[in-house]
Amino acid sequence: MKRIVVLISGSGSNMQAIVEACQAGRIAGQVVGVISNKADVAGLEKAAAAGVPTAVLSHRDYPTREAYDADLQQLIDSFQPDLVVLAGFMRILTPAITRHFHGRMLNIHPSLLPKYKGVNTHQRALDAGDEEHGVSVHFVTEELDGGPVILQAKVPIFPEDTAADLQQRVHTQEHAIYPLVVQWFCTNRLRLTEQGAELDGELLAAEGYAAD
Repeated sequence: MKRIVVLISGSGSNMQAIVEACQAGRIAGQVVGVISNKADVAGLEKAAAAGVPTAVLSHRDYPTREAYDADLQQLIDSFQPDLVVLAGFMRILTPAITRHFHGRMLNIHPSLLPKYKGVNTHQRALDAGDEEHGVSVHFVTEELDGGPVILQAKVPIFPEDTAADLQQRVHTQEHAIYPLVVQWFCTNRLRLTEQGAELDGELLAAEGYAAD
């Protein structure tokens, strides 16, 4: 059973999906800790209700990103994780911490990467007149939202959609694909190599598994 630490900043819906999948036996792992950079967020309450230990490390208490990430790294390591999962963790990580967890840190991003790195992805997709949008799970590297993509899910964009409509549609897909990718990692099917992400020994396409 792999040990998983999840980092959050808000509602923790993806964290909850992963915890529930672990508890249902759909992931060969256990969430051993949930860390938030913000206190009093719903995700911490959900984790505690599920019996998962929680911790808060506020970035507001640190003068620099480097200082914060140094303590964050120590805190994560105290849980002895095999995998670190970013689930709505709204912090840009420094190179030092991404290198430390190289190959064992995943992120989920609400766009079809490499499109729309950063924030406000749903509105940007609408503003661009896109016909489809989606979500990507990828390995974390030093490049913001730039690590090798593992799996994407696409959703249609309808003419009357708002950003909130699109966000809800994307969330549904997030809760399906993130636990799946975590399971791939926990069963040693997924790994990060110098060439990119590999699943079952096969190098994945730039857009991830089962790309068109």
